[in-house]
Amino acid sequence: MIPCLPCFRSKRNPGAGLSGAFITTLLVSALLLCSCTRKLGYGILLWAAEDPPVPSGTVLPVYIRSNIDQVWVAGIPEEYRQQGSKIDKFEIPLAKLELAGSKSKALQMAEAFAPYALTYAETLQDGLPIRESPDNSARRVYRLKQGEIIKILAPAEGIVAVGTTGDPLPGEWFQVLTEDGSTGYCFSYRLKLFEHTGGVLVSAPREQQAAEDPDLELLLSRTWSAESYRTMVNSRRINLEELLEHWGFDPGQDTGIARIRIKDLDRTFSYTAIRSTGTRSWRFEGSVLQMDLRSDTTLAVQFTENGGVLRTIFFVALPTDVDDLIVQETARREELFAAIYAQGPAYTSHNYGTISFTEDGHFSWTGYDLLVPQVIPASALGTGTVSMRLFLSNTLADRYTGALTLNFSGVNGPAASVNFMYSPDNQGFRLEYVPDTSMDGIVVNRRASSPLVLYLFKAEPLLNLTPDFFGPPEVQDSAPEEAPPYQGEAEYGDPGIVDEDPELPLWEEAF
Repeated sequence: MIPCLPCFRSKRNPGAGLSGAFITTLLVSALLLCSCTRKLGYGILLWAAEDPPVPSGTVLPVYIRSNIDQVWVAGIPEEYRQQGSKIDKFEIPLAKLELAGSKSKALQMAEAFAPYALTYAETLQDGLPIRESPDNSARRVYRLKQGEIIKILAPAEGIVAVGTTGDPLPGEWFQVLTEDGSTGYCFSYRLKLFEHTGGVLVSAPREQQAAEDPDLELLLSRTWSAESYRTMVNSRRINLEELLEHWGFDPGQDTGIARIRIKDLDRTFSYTAIRSTGTRSWRFEGSVLQMDLRSDTTLAVQFTENGGVLRTIFFVALPTDVDDLIVQETARREELFAAIYAQGPAYTSHNYGTISFTEDGHFSWTGYDLLVPQVIPASALGTGTVSMRLFLSNTLADRYTGALTLNFSGVNGPAASVNFMYSPDNQGFRLEYVPDTSMDGIVVNRRASSPLVLYLFKAEPLLNLTPDFFGPPEVQDSAPEEAPPYQGEAEYGDPGIVDEDPELPLWEEAF
């Protein structure tokens, strides 16, 4: 019989002619037969042992921790020992037992662990992720294979998992343990929970499954947005309303449901696994969906529509997170409006009334009757909100500061959205009406064939006007140097619609 550890150490020098690994193995082997070894403490078995068949949740005495062999040596409870065997200890992988310390602490831990002590789960989807925290956006620490068994350790409070339709998924987050010792959090939507009391667990052997696919790992780690988003970023013309939709492609590794969501399509595909079909190509088993990684930042997704027509849609991985782009574009719009508000916030014209802006992005406009109904519909109430959503073409950017949209309220809801290019100066505010024919999306690309230009003075300086206002020519000349032609014949004395005739005094607009 092999002597106990203290006797073994006293009889020979453990370092003489022996490697550290051999010594550790020999010591562990001795401990398995030794009956007088001191305990390290007590621990909780997290993963059921096969031989002897000790169920998870059992409190065990722990004698040694081997960092070289990555095992604990723990005592076998009498009820699980083989009859007639003198072996009363066994090895447990480090990750499958948690050392508590004293026996009382171990019993307390066992009591807390009891509701899930025998609970395991089978993975129903290939590629299901285990994440660093209970959140679908958290870093993935492990990728499960279909049929793989994991241990449920405890429920966890986390961010509600949302499906491709935007609705909460049934299930909950769990802290889990894999057979090879990885830990993290997994949502239960694609897990099949069951109880196991000990012995052999039948799990899909990882060595029989496909090797890790670094290209697929790259693909699944990225957010895939609609191709139109890259065009926005490259042109620096962000359509915030479209960006807020978060159009894109979700492979659905957490749910087993892939989703394509773009401007003209919202479709989901249920699948059981993602399988490679070639270099950087995969199919979604159980569906008509497949995908090809054309580059590290470009993904082609293909599916068969009704009638057998193959449709291909491209998605992109943006260098900046979509939410960050939303913040940046929102800040840009707020800055532009703040400049208009600071310049005024009220502007007035004798012919076209007074428009006033509020700091929170609203406006009110009175006295604009001459613009009804050609520019402003009769149903408009004269109040509404301001949007700085438009952009100017490079040519128009030399003439105007920017473009804005006045969203007029109506009796039964929104009445109309009217677009203007604008340019402030020291005296006031020049507006040029932008018809729909001048727009390409959110970009003003051209002026109207006969532009309609309005000039409004700052309201405050006009409150106490006197004849002296007409005085020095240099004051008059400080009005806009150039104004585009008006559709039709402009009458002298109605200079709110400005003509290019240099004899027409722009400052007369205020009267």
